[in-house]
Amino acid sequence: MAVVKGFLQMTGSIKGVSFYTRVGSDKVIMRTKGGPKKYTMKHGENFAKVRLYQNEWSGCIQFSQSVRGALGDTNHLADFNLSPVLNGMGVQILKQDTVNEIGKRKLCLSVCKQELEGYNLNKSYPITSILGVSPFAELTRETLSASVTIPRINTETDLQNIQRLPYFRLIVNLGLVSDMMYTPDGLISNYKPVNKDLNVISQSTVSEWYSTNNVIPSQVMSVQIDEKIQPLLTDDITMLLSMGIEFGNVGFGNVINPVKNAGCGKILLCR
Repeated sequence: MAVVKGFLQMTGSIKGVSFYTRVGSDKVIMRTKGGPKKYTMKHGENFAKVRLYQNEWSGCIQFSQSVRGALGDTNHLADFNLSPVLNGMGVQILKQDTVNEIGKRKLCLSVCKQELEGYNLNKSYPITSILGVSPFAELTRETLSASVTIPRINTETDLQNIQRLPYFRLIVNLGLVSDMMYTPDGLISNYKPVNKDLNVISQSTVSEWYSTNNVIPSQVMSVQIDEKIQPLLTDDITMLLSMGIEFGNVGFGNVINPVKNAGCGKILLCR
């Protein structure tokens, strides 16, 4: 892999060489095409173990998609591509399964919840650098509910308004992620959610828009997933409580709209 510098700013391919960009970088990456043929990868004896890892990789991708879905309204606040990071985390979680053979290992977030708790969705400006108060979070599995107590916010001292925007609001999201298991009858992937009925369910509470030049009283933001699905909750389900802040500006018709790339978020609790 090479990085293209200078006047050449293009994407695509030319005679076996591909040019592309990546999220979070303005550089153009150059890579030559090549590798074994598709048939060889699928049937060759030398690639038998590779196929086993590829099988597990499909489970890691599903895990990544499930986590992003469970982040709900806070997912879009990330300032980098979460998928590769979560895919890699899935690989590490698979290694915790020492019972099943490679290619059939179970991906159990439920026994590695600490890996996601406290995870920042931003690299440039994490939420702790934007919001100068410390929220207190509580999560209750029995009622599929959570609450976040947010202390009084004096925007002059407790809010870092990087883009000098006039409004901000707070988001609290509660989502569910299922463990992934090997199922040999899968049509697209051999990995499926253990509890497919609850996987990627999420619910958010969003505050009103506040002025970035004001004092906001202490408040409690609560969120609850439909209690009717409580009987379906199993130990294979992990609950993710995330919080975000996004900034807004007045748009057409004097409606306040969120500004893209002007927010941040964090996973507060995993239970």
